[in-house]
This record gives sequence, structure tokens and C-alpha cells, in this order.
Amino acid sequence: MRENQMKRASPILSFLGAAGTVTGSRFLVEHAGTSVLVDCGLFQGRKELRLRNWAPFPADPDSIDAVVLTHAHIDHCGYLPALVRDGFRGPVLCSPATAELVPIMLRDSARLQEEEASYAQRKGYSKHHPPRPLYTGEDAEAAIELLRSVDFGAEHPVADGFRTWLRPAGHILGSATVELAVGDRRVLFTGDLGRPNHPILRPPPPMPAVDVLVTESTYGGRTHDDMDEGIEQLADLIRRTAARGGSIVIPAFAVDRTEVVLLALGRLVREGRIPRLPIYADSPMALAVLDVYRRAMVAGSDEIRAGFGDDDPFAAAGELQEVPDTDASKALHDVPYPSIIISASGMASGGRVLHHLANRLPDPRNAVVLAGFQAPGTRGERLSSGADTVKMFGRYVPVRAEVLTLRCFSVHADEPELLAWLSTAPRSPDVAYVVHGEAEASAAMHDAITQAQGWTVVVPTHRERVRID
Repeated sequence: MRENQMKRASPILSFLGAAGTVTGSRFLVEHAGTSVLVDCGLFQGRKELRLRNWAPFPADPDSIDAVVLTHAHIDHCGYLPALVRDGFRGPVLCSPATAELVPIMLRDSARLQEEEASYAQRKGYSKHHPPRPLYTGEDAEAAIELLRSVDFGAEHPVADGFRTWLRPAGHILGSATVELAVGDRRVLFTGDLGRPNHPILRPPPPMPAVDVLVTESTYGGRTHDDMDEGIEQLADLIRRTAARGGSIVIPAFAVDRTEVVLLALGRLVREGRIPRLPIYADSPMALAVLDVYRRAMVAGSDEIRAGFGDDDPFAAAGELQEVPDTDASKALHDVPYPSIIISASGMASGGRVLHHLANRLPDPRNAVVLAGFQAPGTRGERLSSGADTVKMFGRYVPVRAEVLTLRCFSVHADEPELLAWLSTAPRSPDVAYVVHGEAEASAAMHDAITQAQGWTVVVPTHRERVRID
């Protein structure tokens, strides 16, 4: 009797993250006693969001049958080690490139958390006694063991009664839209949708016919700056910073943002628009990711645009210097001015870039370039907003360096680009849920989709549950 009731029950979609915020992507689909989690992201940014990482997961981890990942960014995969530590044992399905990138991301995330907990204990600035990481390197390795690579475009079984199709999203290498079939219903998760003019990746294919859409809204209500204008702004900043004897620090995500920035810098050097300066890539994770991108180019991946030759496109016209270890990173504090330092994380929320910012921000000769979206509550957002101090390592650092925010480097579709992609849908979904955006951005995207498409559009709340029958 109970089994028959379960089979008749409606499929349920729960918004366990990225609802009302741009971080912590987690969507649980349940039907007939089976549960599949789409994305398993870490919350980042404001303290009240980061505290969600420490709360018990809203569903029992050992009751989840499988996870499907849209891509390798930490706000989409970074909670996996904690989920596995707490009992999840199912497969984690993702694209081949994502299966290469996620281990890099999770190992680095675990290392950073362990290092930050150790540093906080030595310096005595943590409220926790003793400070502890959210998860360890051992937890990350256990999660990595569960990764299962699946090809784009083909149908794949996920769990009892669930099937999936992954298609390129054009956001970062390996990024995918996830179509999930639950019984006779089709649900599409955009993940993070890329831009049609991404300098490395091909644009996403048209939207398939689905019953329910779960779409991101990171740039709802906004249009990206023109790329050529943005690159000229970058060139201007580099020229005037070099002229006053300063250095430029660029906090950049290790996956895709570092690659896109290096392409732009190489173009500026070759065209003689900026002086030849040493360009340091100071992030072990970014260097590992660069190799993944290089291999994809050499292999002729279908995700990569045509036109890349045999030369290393990320060499910045010969000026790139890779910084693999901690001692070499520390030595950059004494490097002769001027120079360009690219280091993770992209929102200055952790990593080696914090040491470079602490060292360079107080000097008005220097400059900081924020290359893309800065989530509320992050140091990057405070710098972008004109803060005169930022807190790092338990103390406040004065901001005297010039700060430039360039949104042209974003690899998220802006509102017009997302609307253009939605217009390729063969038919209207029954409902579109707008997620992965701050409240104002999601509201703007709600209104834009309603006006442009005439669809039923909803902005869900955190932990809201809806039927998808």
C-alpha cells in the first residue's frame, strides 16, 4: 500500500540553496522514494550565508541517491566533501572536463580551509576554540572517488526513475545545463549560463523543450560592459599604474577567469598597448586549471572555439611567470615594481590573493582590478563599493590603491543574453523558477522573462518545496 502511494506521489523540487542569493547552488528532486541533488555548492559571501555551510544538510545525506553537477565552481560543487562525510555514497555525475576540474577545486578548498583554521589558531582571532575546517583533505578525496564522467548530449540513467542529459553551457570548460527526466516530466537547470561571445568557449546550444525551468539570474537587470571598452579601461589602468611605479593585483577565479584575463593581457602586450611587465600567475589551482584548458585545446574539444593555434594562448606574449609554491608567492612581496599579479580567489574571499592585497592595498601607487561579479559580503564587493578599509587576517587594512571593477570579463550571460537564449525554447515551460541571483537581480529577471516570453515565472524562497507534476 505504502509503495503504491509513493509511486503515485508527485515529484517534488526543493530549493536548498541559490534561492534569494547568488551562491550555494543546491536543488533536490524527489520522487517515489528516490532523491537526486542537482549541484552541491558551498555558500559564500555574507556571514549569515556562510553559516549555512555549518548547519546540518536539509536532507539526510545517506537518503540522496545521486548528485548531478552543472560545473566545477565551488558555489556549485564545494559542499560535496561535507555531504560525503555525513553519509552520501551515491554517484556524482558530471561532464568529462568537470570531472577533471572538480578534484582540483575540492583539494584546494580543503587545503585552504585547513590552512585558515590553523592560521586562526596560531593568531588567536577565531571565535571557535579550537578553529576547525568545514571539511578536510581526506573528506575531499572521498568525494572525488564518487565522480562519474558522462558525455554531453547522450541520455544517462541517474537513479531509479531518473534520467539526465547534459549539454554545454558555455560558462566555463565542462559547464553544463542539466535536463532531468522524472517520470514523464522534464526539468531543466541552467546552472550558470555562458555568454555567446566567450573568447574561449562555444556558446550554448538552443534551449530544449521542457516542462519546468530553473534558471540563473546573476545579472538580472544588468547588461555587461562592452568588451573592447573594458579592455581599453584595463590598458589605461596598467599604463598609469606602471607610470607611477606601482603594481596591479587582479583577484581572479582559477577556473576560466584567469584564462580569459591572460588572453586579454597577451593581446594588449602584442598590440603594444601596455608596457611589457612581468605577469605572475600565483595560484596552484589556477596553474592546474590552465593545464586542463591547454589539454582541451590540444585535443580539439568541441567546447573550444576554433582559431587557437599551436602556441600557448595563455603565455601573455611571453610575459607569464607561473608561481607554483608558497616561497615563490611570498617572494612576490619584494618583487621590483611594476608588475601584474593574478591570484585567486576572484572575490578575495580566501587564498594567496589576500596576502598580496594586504601587502599592496596601503600603497597609492598600486591598483586592484576586480574582474567580474563580486557577491555581496565578500571583500571583493567591499572593494568594488569603495571601502576605505577591508578586514583580512583579523586586522583592518587601509585601501589606498586604485580600484577598478570590470564586468566585461564576466562569463555569465547578462539579462539580454539570457533572454535571447530563453527565446530559443521550442515551447513554453509550465513554469520558470528564477534562482542564483541576489533579490534585486532575480526580481528583475522575473519581470524581464514575464514581459518577453509571457511565461509563468516564480522567484522561490530558500528551502521552498514545489510540485513539478
